[in-house]
Amino acid sequence: MTIDDVLAVELVDGQPVPTATAGEPYESWLVISDDGRVELGIWEVTPGAFHGSKEGVYEQMHFVAGRGTITDAAGTVTEIGPGVVLLCPDGWSGAWDVRETVRKTYAIVKTR
Repeated sequence: MTIDDVLAVELVDGQPVPTATAGEPYESWLVISDDGRVELGIWEVTPGAFHGSKEGVYEQMHFVAGRGTITDAAGTVTEIGPGVVLLCPDGWSGAWDVRETVRKTYAIVKTR
């Protein structure tokens, strides 16, 4: 799969972000593979702010479109946009502020 494929693929599932704190962010995704331990996919979210956390999983994210920031619980701010890779270990939490619709590929590994 190329970057063009990731940008063009239609995402089939979606819902309002349940932890929204501002705006009306809506998330959509496409699971490419899930063997019960490792899940690979594509995820997208529209502008807004929301809380995120990782419990029982480790996630690697590779952003391919959009703009925003993610601020972790320690206060570290990461600018997200095309080409940015973010690693979130089990127990991570933070706040997302999405200014332009974000699309990413992800790999989630269950840790428990």
